[in-house]
Amino acid sequence: MRTAAVVLAAGGGSRFADGPKLLAPFRGRALVTWAAEAAEAAALDETVVVVGDIPLTDVLPGPVTVVPNPDWAAGIATSLWAGLQAVVDYDAVVVGLADQPLIPASAWRAVAGSKSPVAVATYGGRRRNPVRLARSVWPLLPTTGDEGARALMRDHPDLVSEVPCDGDPADVDTVGDLRALS
Repeated sequence: MRTAAVVLAAGGGSRFADGPKLLAPFRGRALVTWAAEAAEAAALDETVVVVGDIPLTDVLPGPVTVVPNPDWAAGIATSLWAGLQAVVDYDAVVVGLADQPLIPASAWRAVAGSKSPVAVATYGGRRRNPVRLARSVWPLLPTTGDEGARALMRDHPDLVSEVPCDGDPADVDTVGDLRALS
């Protein structure tokens, strides 16, 4: 079964008041670098990073495939679909967010190893990213708006399994969030 990692890194970071959020320094590297490197280190069949308006190529690991989403401002669904369209020959994807720097490669691998149509990482019993989406559920995903796999999980709970993972799923939305994690 061929599985790709897809890191969504196209958001505008509108709540982050200090320049481009994904380029903000976190523990000596750009914030986006942490998520992209963890996805790449999971050693799935390919790692795709969906980007928007901010150039990120210089801070991404060399082996990743960069996919532009010109419609990034229309919501996360467009970024998810940009990633899916880049991996049409795969059986599944594991999707994560670029602003969650402390999710380790082991979480990406654990979720990828599930046989469930939809598998979601849990941390202390709380559902967070990454999420595995089998090809069979892709048509059930929203194509517009600011919601992705969460809508699918809400509308089709019978398709979802939870995968306990190690790591910290905290995400960075504000400068305060970044400081709290540093």
